[in-house]
Amino acid sequence: MNETAIEQTIPEDEGYALDSRTVAAIRLAVAAGDRTRLGALLEPLHPADIADLLEQIDSGHRREILLLGAGFFDGAILSELDESLREEVISFMPSDVLAEAVRDLDSDDVVDLLEDLGAPQQEVILGALETADRVAVEQALTYPEFSAGRLMQREVVRAPEHWTVGEAIDHLRANEEALPDQFYHVIVVDPGMRPVGYVTLGKLLSSRRSVRLSELFEDSFRTIPVTQPESEVAYAFNQYHLISAPVVDDAGRLVGVVTIDDAMNVLDEEHEEDILRLAGVGESSLSDRVVETTRQRFPWLFVNLMTAIVASLVIAQFEGAIAQVVALAVLMPIIASMGGNAGTQSLTVAVRALATKDLTGSNVWRVVRREVAVGLINGAIFALVMGCVGLVWFGSAALGGVIAAAMVINLGVAALAGILIPVTLDRLGVDPALASGTFVTTVTDVVGFFAFLGLASVVLL
Repeated sequence: MNETAIEQTIPEDEGYALDSRTVAAIRLAVAAGDRTRLGALLEPLHPADIADLLEQIDSGHRREILLLGAGFFDGAILSELDESLREEVISFMPSDVLAEAVRDLDSDDVVDLLEDLGAPQQEVILGALETADRVAVEQALTYPEFSAGRLMQREVVRAPEHWTVGEAIDHLRANEEALPDQFYHVIVVDPGMRPVGYVTLGKLLSSRRSVRLSELFEDSFRTIPVTQPESEVAYAFNQYHLISAPVVDDAGRLVGVVTIDDAMNVLDEEHEEDILRLAGVGESSLSDRVVETTRQRFPWLFVNLMTAIVASLVIAQFEGAIAQVVALAVLMPIIASMGGNAGTQSLTVAVRALATKDLTGSNVWRVVRREVAVGLINGAIFALVMGCVGLVWFGSAALGGVIAAAMVINLGVAALAGILIPVTLDRLGVDPALASGTFVTTVTDVVGFFAFLGLASVVLL
């Protein structure tokens, strides 16, 4: 591919998503050792796209790109990288390049970066920071993991409560270099450095200079304790439509601010974690090694094997019935499959509602009644269908009646288990997304097989 062809793969729009042509062109530039061409290909890319590029290629190509294009990488790329790759990428980057990259990051991004690194790598990054920044980051690391103290950024725009709009604007203009890259509010504090309100930039710019800041406070103002779990912080942002919120220590003094982008990242991570745990794959990533992925998935596959054995033991109790009526073996999977699907539907609704705090002690029994009613109604509908199937397929009205009754029982129990199991696990302090699926599947299999085969033994033999 000549230089003209490669240049044609560089989109004019800097907001484009990474495509396969660009990845191929970057690999070709790296193979040729052409640093200039690599820079031309990387320059239009957003840091998130470069992070995607590093995640999509293997370790060898990743190292080559980092060494050849080291000067084109900044701290924002490290923030966008999957946590499982950060330490590897940092190990490939020259110390001076790494130091320059992290200096441009806000304190919350540096803390997020350090949390996933070993002590040697942490010291390299801390050593690259200015003294004041290093102290701020080290203090943030003393707060509990997954707390507001780890999530917040220390760069805060604040103003005394007696200031006017004009004084605040003059202060912002005079201290432009000290301002965060992005901020949404000016936080107003009392003489004891305790937040008393905040003013949006829109109101600040649209008000007369003589207006006092205290006259422009937003009704949405609320403070966040520094030790509050980040999941609760994210919930507050989503529930109360916050853009930013000041973080305070035990004495109520301002120590930082959480912004909406960080809160939404936590929500995304919580949702992703729930989806992965419901599937029993843990916190896996496409970049994980084979051994690591196997280790993560093995425990729940083993638990599933044990529960499958329990279901098989139930079937073994009715060997005689199955031997006499072969149709039972043909129809058993239908009962188990329908029960499993119905249970998963209720389970998914329950886990999501628990995560968003929509399912609480005050409404749990109303939700249980609704889900059971839905399960029984669906069970009755499919019972009618399967009753007809049993009659037409096997010419036996009794068999049709057995499978119809088993269908109603299993779908009703599946709906009940799908709600009660995650709620019970949540009350016991166990993540319902992690363990509910296995228990619900076990209940639906055992109840479905027992109801179907038990009824068949009574009615057909």
